[in-house]
Amino acid sequence: MVTYIASRDALDDANQLIDRFGADAALEAAVRAEGARDRGNVLRFCHWRQIERVIVTLASDEIVGTIH
Repeated sequence: MVTYIASRDALDDANQLIDRFGADAALEAAVRAEGARDRGNVLRFCHWRQIERVIVTLASDEIVGTIH
């Protein structure tokens, strides 16, 4: 699975959560996504779900995609 990163801001948000929450960063992103969904904010929900996937990808030791 290749993770799409929409913007530099998305990567910055992922790194900030990793710095602040460590191993629980993906969980924090999921909590933020749920909160946005509960408030009916679809854009922020999608943003935080993407951040969750980015964090999982960054934390993985597995090589994903083409190696050049």
